[in-house]
Amino acid sequence: MAKIRGSNSIYRVERRLASQNLSAHIEPHRFNFSSTEELDSSATPLIGQDRAIRALDFGVAIKNHGFNIFITGPVGSGKIDFALDRLKEKAEQGDVPPDLLFVYNFQEPSKPSLITLPAGMGKEFRDDIAWLTDEMGKEVRKAFENENFEEQKNAYLQQVEAKLSEAFQEMEQKAKLEGFVLQKSSNGIFTIPINHAGKAMTKEEFETLEEEERQAITERERNLESQLAHIVRRTRNLQKETSGHLSDMEKETAKQATSRLLELLVEKYNDQEKVKAYLFAFQEDMIQHLDDLKSVHSDDETVELPLSMSALRKMGKKDTTSRYEVNIFVEQKHQQGSPVIVEMNPTYANLFGKLEYSSSFGSFVTDFTMFKAGAIHYANGGYLILPVKELLTAPGAWESLKRVLKKREMIIENLSNQLGLSLTATIKPEALPIQVKVILIGHPKLYHLLYQLDEDFRKLFKVPVDFASFVERNEITVDQYAIYVSSVCKREGLLPFDSAAVAVVINYASRLAGHQRKLSVNMEALKDLLVQASLWAQLDGADLVTAEYVHKAVEEKIYRVSRLEEQVRELMQEGTIMIDTEGAVMGQVNGLALMHVGDHLFGKPSRITATIYMGRSGIVNIERETQMSGQSHSKGIMILSSFFASRFAKERPLAFSGTLTFEQLYEGVDGDSASSAELYALMSAIAEVPIDQSIAVTGSVNQKGEIQPIGGVNEKIESFFRLCEQRGLRGDEGVIIPVQNKAHLMLHRDVIKAVEEERFHIYGVKNIDEGMEILTGLEAGTASTDGTYPDDTINGMVAQKLQALNDKWRKINLTGTKTSSKKEVAPKKPKKR
Repeated sequence: MAKIRGSNSIYRVERRLASQNLSAHIEPHRFNFSSTEELDSSATPLIGQDRAIRALDFGVAIKNHGFNIFITGPVGSGKIDFALDRLKEKAEQGDVPPDLLFVYNFQEPSKPSLITLPAGMGKEFRDDIAWLTDEMGKEVRKAFENENFEEQKNAYLQQVEAKLSEAFQEMEQKAKLEGFVLQKSSNGIFTIPINHAGKAMTKEEFETLEEEERQAITERERNLESQLAHIVRRTRNLQKETSGHLSDMEKETAKQATSRLLELLVEKYNDQEKVKAYLFAFQEDMIQHLDDLKSVHSDDETVELPLSMSALRKMGKKDTTSRYEVNIFVEQKHQQGSPVIVEMNPTYANLFGKLEYSSSFGSFVTDFTMFKAGAIHYANGGYLILPVKELLTAPGAWESLKRVLKKREMIIENLSNQLGLSLTATIKPEALPIQVKVILIGHPKLYHLLYQLDEDFRKLFKVPVDFASFVERNEITVDQYAIYVSSVCKREGLLPFDSAAVAVVINYASRLAGHQRKLSVNMEALKDLLVQASLWAQLDGADLVTAEYVHKAVEEKIYRVSRLEEQVRELMQEGTIMIDTEGAVMGQVNGLALMHVGDHLFGKPSRITATIYMGRSGIVNIERETQMSGQSHSKGIMILSSFFASRFAKERPLAFSGTLTFEQLYEGVDGDSASSAELYALMSAIAEVPIDQSIAVTGSVNQKGEIQPIGGVNEKIESFFRLCEQRGLRGDEGVIIPVQNKAHLMLHRDVIKAVEEERFHIYGVKNIDEGMEILTGLEAGTASTDGTYPDDTINGMVAQKLQALNDKWRKINLTGTKTSSKKEVAPKKPKKR
């Protein structure tokens, strides 16, 4: 391998980043406390989320239809807890919604009635109805057992009995005139002929008579029956009148006996028109079903009846007095202000309630007492928080929610009924008015998908609340983080942190954000760090968490999840994965990629190689040809072709072929962060200038050759540093990054220390020329006014080689012969600065 001028090359010195630029740093004395115990954490602020707070407050304040809320933000940002606390704070100032009750509909039993009462009165009303049912039964039984009622009833029955006796005597007289006597039995009244002795004729006597005499008796019997028929009809009408009169007597008696009780409740609920209407209907129904009140048991004894078949059939049915029960559907007795309900499992039944069934003798039965409320009913008049992902995946839940929000009312029914799949007879209650503010919580992608694909969503969820993934790192947010650390310590029972430890935690938050001027708001990850640091301090018997324990918590966390990273590095160390970290090679450069293993992100050095040969195929991306290249990576390769055309083909066409590949890549590649490395490899191969293998490269490039920033810069740098460290740092190793990524550097302290000691270097470049100068130690060259480059520069050598390839190609195509064997003029030796 060739050698390149070392780290003292003027190109490298000019673009080398100082150690103070590699991380943000807070001095512990910046804080005015020595321990977090000294901080007041009673009111922990939501750090740097002013935009989200204002949006949420607006969404809560506006009461117009359709202004429901959709909260988005990163996992662990505390958005759910904050939203819940904020809504509860606002809800305390709201009105308590009424109790919701279902009662029997005496006019339409299949449509239970809804009654709303002020909060807390639902149970009282249910107790009043239970009391009314019991007391009315007692009063009715007392009234029926009263002597005056019995005397009136008996006097009337005696009159009826006398009339019936007169009618029977009349029938007997008519029968006697025709030669018959009447005989009563359980099956009715029968006519029997009289013999010569004046007594009832027996069957044997009747059969001994002559035929003519028997026929005469039969004829007289028919005449008698026609005479008696109108008397029988009169008696039947009298019996019917008697039954109706007795029923009217009982109803009037019952009404008089229960009116006093009814008036008490009517007066109590005088301002509730629906309740008064129910009470009057209640009394009327009870009077119409007096048999239910005339129970077989009294206060003193219970009469045991034999179990008949009809009793067996009735065992599966509820007592008919159950229709006088009250179903307290939603009770708000203990509610303070408007309700705030969180339903993390928003299935259809959990959201919209259900109608339950019970099994009875092989069949399913139900009634209005088996209605069960859902989250939307408990949240009615307040706020309902739902996770959107679970809502969308629950069958029927999303469409039903939209329907409720549009109509602002709902009828309780099971999902099977909505889908038309139920074959069971059911009941439908009165529609409930719904006035609820729904707050959905989900990923931003779900918000945008719903906004684009569901027009109802746009009309119903007009207030997006976007929680940021990171916030500005300034004096205010730094102090807020310190208060947050204090609050977690007190809430979780952790050891207090000293000021230096807090500074490390804040730096870790910047590392999570990937920016020196930003702080991550992944509070779950930060809380985990605090818990782990406190544990390591406790295991050491310390009373205070210092900076070293925070560093240890970070290192231990990385160690637990970095097995694959270490295995990859071992393969590189032993040469199974071929990565050079010294010497110089033409058309070869060390690129840096990112790998994910669960929540662990790490860099992986990869060898990128390029070859050049005569032809017109242009740049061939081997990964693309083998379908291992993603769209972003393929786009980056096409940009390289555009770069060569714009820089070297303004006056002459390009005629070359080249290939690019990631060596030993088997899992595919995507992203354009390696496009600058690929361009370096191509230019090295064309100019036949070796590239220093001790320098790794990351950064994308545009058509003009400008280097563009990339993600994961810290992990990429650290991966190459660890490899070089294992092989032994010589002092010339380093990484080229886009200069724009300087603000994103939050490097490990080992890397910073190595940079301070000039054992490792990080270079920031703006364009491809600056990178080539660092990698080759040669001047890149600037185009003159005629678009040409000096021959002894990188760009000049690339232009010369491309021209030579083009000339050879043209000569072959014009003459159809091989190129001359005459030696080509070698390019001039490049100048060194």
